[in-house]
Amino acid sequence: MRIFFLLLATVSFSIIGLSQTLRQPATSPYKEFGAYSQKHTDLFSVSGNKAALAHIKKLSAGLFAERKYMLEELNSFSAIAAIPTRSGNFGLLADYSGFSGYNESLLGLAYARKLGSKLDAGIQFNYNRISIASYGSAATAGFEAGIIAHLTEKLHAGFRVENPVGGKFGKDQQEKIQSVYAVGLGYDASEKFCVTAEIEKSENQPVNVVSGFQYKPVPQLLVRAGFSSATSSIWAGAGLSMRSFRIDVMAAYHQQLGVTPGLMLLFNINSKKDD
Repeated sequence: MRIFFLLLATVSFSIIGLSQTLRQPATSPYKEFGAYSQKHTDLFSVSGNKAALAHIKKLSAGLFAERKYMLEELNSFSAIAAIPTRSGNFGLLADYSGFSGYNESLLGLAYARKLGSKLDAGIQFNYNRISIASYGSAATAGFEAGIIAHLTEKLHAGFRVENPVGGKFGKDQQEKIQSVYAVGLGYDASEKFCVTAEIEKSENQPVNVVSGFQYKPVPQLLVRAGFSSATSSIWAGAGLSMRSFRIDVMAAYHQQLGVTPGLMLLFNINSKKDD
């Protein structure tokens, strides 16, 4: 199995291009949960829809790591920071996945703001790099954008797009970052419970339906669980808050490929009160 993934990493670039990348973490649905919510958004929700950055009220930072299917070669790492200002909120994001023989990385700069009380919008500009030890490396630019509409106090809907144009690698410009389009819906039943669902279509990939819920039995503890249709995988985890710090442990399970464990840390750097 390990040899299979190493071969896939090389062949995916040279034969089928970047429409199938290895950098998408298996536990992404857990990490990105809360984008379509006003009561259950956290810093990594920004990865699910850039417009969610508009609701980050404190100077914050986060770290994320997972070992996909328990293979060291498929490790993924992310770092994120949010800087709220009166003119909108700014975000910085860095991703890395892979190993010395094959890896992908991303650096992103995001901006989002509220457009009144019913609509949020955000955009992120990315620098993408891919490296294969036997071939060299290549880089290109890309962008992501999203909107979230607050239909009622409890019901929220949104749309996001990643790399709809451009984003081509190499001298011949034949290898392209995959384009992604998605629509999402979230319902804040209460301060303790919410459910969300998203329909995602990635270039050259089947439609993926991701759904999940979050429950907070007490303010310091949350649990999340859900399902991703494209990979027929389930994911779940829990987070524990301690003052300005939160730690989450999570896992995703694929019937053929096994378990992917993950860890997430969130920090609120200042004590600015919520608006």
